[in-house]
Amino acid sequence: MSPDFLDRLAAQADRIPDASALGTVGKRALTYRELVDTIGRVAHNLAQAGLRPGDRMLFSIRPSVSSVTLIFGAIAAGATIVFVDPGVGPELFAKRIGLVEPAWAATESLLYTVSGPLAAFGRRRGLALPRFGALDVRHIHSGVWMPGTPFGSTPLRRITGDASRTDLAPADPDAAALIVFTSGTTDEPKAVVHTRASLSAGLTAMGGRTSLAPGAFLHTEQLMMGLPALMTGARWAMPRYPRFGTHIDPVRFTRNLRSATHAFYTPADLALALDALESGAITPPPHLRQVALGGAPVTTALLRRARQSLPDTEFLAIYGMTEILPVAVATDTAKLAHDGDLLGAPVRGVVARVADDGELVLAGPNLCRGYLGAEPLTEVATGDLARWDDGQLVLTGRKKDMMIRGKTNIYPGLYEPVITAIDGVREAIMVGIPDEIGDEAIVLAVVAAPDAGDIAARLRTSLPHLIDTTALPDEIVVLDHIPVTGRTNKPDRNALRELLAQRRRAS
Repeated sequence: MSPDFLDRLAAQADRIPDASALGTVGKRALTYRELVDTIGRVAHNLAQAGLRPGDRMLFSIRPSVSSVTLIFGAIAAGATIVFVDPGVGPELFAKRIGLVEPAWAATESLLYTVSGPLAAFGRRRGLALPRFGALDVRHIHSGVWMPGTPFGSTPLRRITGDASRTDLAPADPDAAALIVFTSGTTDEPKAVVHTRASLSAGLTAMGGRTSLAPGAFLHTEQLMMGLPALMTGARWAMPRYPRFGTHIDPVRFTRNLRSATHAFYTPADLALALDALESGAITPPPHLRQVALGGAPVTTALLRRARQSLPDTEFLAIYGMTEILPVAVATDTAKLAHDGDLLGAPVRGVVARVADDGELVLAGPNLCRGYLGAEPLTEVATGDLARWDDGQLVLTGRKKDMMIRGKTNIYPGLYEPVITAIDGVREAIMVGIPDEIGDEAIVLAVVAAPDAGDIAARLRTSLPHLIDTTALPDEIVVLDHIPVTGRTNKPDRNALRELLAQRRRAS
């Protein structure tokens, strides 16, 4: 069993107490000793405020030093952090809250206002938010008190403030630490429950496949990358969010990588950063040694661009899912040298098998306990189709993205990597547009490089020689961008289908 992540932090505080640990870009960082002492204070103050082991805390605060210490302190006190995206809409939000039954809510003051007194303003800005202030829970608010913040809500600064130093309580490896809802949930919410043991195993595995070590300096707002950095004795700096924004500007983020040796990007964010680098709007970060990429598929076209703009930086493509993270990691060198969509060898502890129908099935110490309200999991089916190649996993398709044309089942994940490898193609997504009898027209949507010329004509000529003729698209559409969804900016196939269907109806 992997050591508990909070125990690992405490060990680093004993070993390198004065080393910089966690901070915000441009501000002084907490040392390891200060970080662990703050976590102990938060756990103590929460217990004094009435939090009990097993309580669930709904968490809606953007990443910051204080929010991270609140997460750590709540877990140290035995609580479970529940991440629910308020942007899913009031109806689905209510279903998810009904399933997890939180006793606490940690929320930014601005959300109370925009979902309460200024709800009409929020709706005009396209925000259909649930009323956070109406939740029948104990409230903790981040930021100054604003209208709509429930009376009796506790300021976060009081939770992270002074208290006598308190050592961290012994960890219960079976205690629930995080609840995260799977993306794509619509009618029935599916909540993934990670224990302290599964979370710690995943964090250990993640750190073990990077070059993070004492002296490394990581920039990211992602908890699942920042925590492994701290566990290895590295320094973690968090970018600042725009005052009213929910997403980090990737160009500004890249501009601020002055002393950073490591960083994390989603593929969509890296593409925007590369646009700025290629145009000369920003200069390459001088010390960046390694970039981890995750949250969406990493294409060879993106990696080629990245290596051209940042030739001294290594890129890691991380494959995983909410239920088990990470699963495999591939370097840019290995991925570009492989003919297929290489995922890499499973990380230490992960047991992978390919079922009879080709679906990848996973187990291991970083597998979640299971779904809330359901029996514990012993393994999880990924929905991805894969094969083995000399001990490494290669993605061959996606079961749930399967398209049907005539009697042929078409898996876009088998062909999209091949298409993105074509010169001039930056992104390529295949979707099916169903007709009235259930058959699907296969549409290939591509984003082209600025100097690609008539990329659609070139693809019509080259694709018959590169992919199965049964999978050739009925139509090729060139777009400025592919719709994305979620904080990780995954390609939104549903939105793309609707966009393409609208174009067809208008033509």
